[in-house]
Amino acid sequence: MFSKLPTLLLLLFLTMTVVPASSQDNHGHLSFVFNGFKSGDLDLDGLAQITSNGLLRLTNDTKQKAGHAFLPKPVTFKATPNGTVSSFSTTFVFAIRPEYATLSGHGIVFVIAPMRSLPGALPSQYLGLFNGSNNGNSTNRVVGVELDTIQSTEFKDIDANHVGIDINGLTSVKAEPARYFDEKKGGFTNLSLISGKPMKVWVEYDAVKKQMSVTLAPAKAVKPQKPLLSLTIDLSPIIKDTMYIGFSSATGSVISNHYVLGWSFKINGEAQELDFSKLPKLPRVGPKPKSKLLTIGLPMICSSLVALVIFSLVHYIRRKRKFAELIEDWESEYGTHRYKYKDLYMATKGFKDKELLGSGGFGRVYKGVLPSKTEIAVKRVSHESRQGMKEFVAEIASLGRLRHRNIVPLSGYCRRKGELLLVYDYMPNGSLDKYLHDNPKTILNWNQRFWIIKGVASGLCYLHHQWEQVVIHRDVKASNVLLDGELNGRLGDFGLARLYDHGTDPQTTHVVGTLGYLAPEHTRTGKATTNADVYSFGAFLLEVACGRRPIEARGTETGEELILVDWVFSCWCEGKIIEAMDSNLIESDLTKAGFVSEEEVELVLKLGLLCSHSEPRMRPSMRQVVSYLERDMPLPELSKMGLTAAGLTFAHKEGFDDFAMSYPSSMAFFSHASSSSVAESLLSGGR
Repeated sequence: MFSKLPTLLLLLFLTMTVVPASSQDNHGHLSFVFNGFKSGDLDLDGLAQITSNGLLRLTNDTKQKAGHAFLPKPVTFKATPNGTVSSFSTTFVFAIRPEYATLSGHGIVFVIAPMRSLPGALPSQYLGLFNGSNNGNSTNRVVGVELDTIQSTEFKDIDANHVGIDINGLTSVKAEPARYFDEKKGGFTNLSLISGKPMKVWVEYDAVKKQMSVTLAPAKAVKPQKPLLSLTIDLSPIIKDTMYIGFSSATGSVISNHYVLGWSFKINGEAQELDFSKLPKLPRVGPKPKSKLLTIGLPMICSSLVALVIFSLVHYIRRKRKFAELIEDWESEYGTHRYKYKDLYMATKGFKDKELLGSGGFGRVYKGVLPSKTEIAVKRVSHESRQGMKEFVAEIASLGRLRHRNIVPLSGYCRRKGELLLVYDYMPNGSLDKYLHDNPKTILNWNQRFWIIKGVASGLCYLHHQWEQVVIHRDVKASNVLLDGELNGRLGDFGLARLYDHGTDPQTTHVVGTLGYLAPEHTRTGKATTNADVYSFGAFLLEVACGRRPIEARGTETGEELILVDWVFSCWCEGKIIEAMDSNLIESDLTKAGFVSEEEVELVLKLGLLCSHSEPRMRPSMRQVVSYLERDMPLPELSKMGLTAAGLTFAHKEGFDDFAMSYPSSMAFFSHASSSSVAESLLSGGR
């Protein structure tokens, strides 16, 4: 009997030290800890699931969906008769792994809500919590801590990598960039929420001080002394007697996997720390590394070292010659706008084809990453300007001062051996035309298209009316509209733009632009005007709303072409202009995320026709266009604006087609010339 005593004592000790996943202390206060999860621990819906190794996976590889995971039973937050919320503390470890290293879906929210189900909640920027109608309503009674990886301007987000405290809506009461206090450095160190690495969050509420704090740190780090966020707030009017606690997450147009590895919670006390050694492992990224045994003999090592020294010397000499900078005295005036060729060469990995973003008549565009981790787009342009390089660079420096949220910034230039390299901010979602034509993989819903249209209109209005000089773009079209990470439309490609002072009359020696977007008077006179830009914008409006190019072939056999403006005009004449709308807007599942407003579609189509008027004086200014789109003023009746079949002049009017075809789109800058030289050029081109 006594021989069995040590075994019995060991079993008794193990029984006493096992901590249950959920328990209550002597006062009935809830306390639980999950070092990993198993089926039944949480109530799941949407994309949320528990993996075989105990990970809570809130989202998967499905776009535009949400996932929720809540504790099955409600938590008693008000245990006293006076209706005051008790103090509470929680900590959890999470990880976000996006499809792309620098472009993520949306984030994770720790939620305190009156119910587990969140009716009407939308994915994407709404994070599976709210929708456009209830976001911000005081009746929501929701408290959240968001780990947001997308900057949503409608919610006044500070950036695309922040932590925020949300009360009843997604406009954070307080927010800070994701970072943690490093005691060794004596300051805050940045963290990337989409790094794929596990991180830990502490959320605490002090009922006596009426203070809520949020702390962030790497998963293995001890809790920092200073919290990231601290907010004085009384949660008693917001939180009910009993509430549900859990997590919500969502995907948008870009896929991200959101994981929770462990979670602990306690009412009236400090939540128990998670045991990192017991947490489930995240899925492996990439193939399993293979170990290789490399054995090299001494003679081979010596030979390799000698060859390496010789190669290094030759490489050093060639490299020094290759990256030698030739800077003339006059360029010192534009020093802040000039990049070193070596920096751009290294940023684009030697202008390798795998970094190529696009190519065309203007040249080739490459993606690059500067040493500062700033992503850029580098455009290589052959320069043949008659103005001379000095005048040309002066214009580049002037354009570099353009600053508007809907314009792709031009950072600077580099010139080398007759070649010009223009440096722009990198736009991760590319050009708009790939979302409209040739069976696009991703179809934009109407809300996204209308937002892009208004953005481009605002940018063009800035160029025409709001900058210190008037800038005429001269090639407004879908392929020159780039989309940033939030699908905001940004007008780019100023290779054709011309600067001139207010009140002057600009002219060029060439008709520049793209067939289908060229104003008829531009081809006759050769003058670049703001009215010609408005005409191009009209073609752009119809292109976005209809999902068609301004000129499309009807069939390869007949050789006939569909003139978009003529077709939309005929639909208007028949009283069914709405039928010109892109059929993808009706058929696509994306319409579920944002319904199609026929009133807005009709406004865009009619405005496109008005901007396409053959008489320049009948077209609205871009300032008026912005007012129409913002509903600050009603759109005039088209019939009263003289819009008839004769009032629309497009690509196939007499004497226009052959002439316009001889002037393709180009990225080059062109020199000013006299009226007589323009006329001579036009006459020779018209023959």
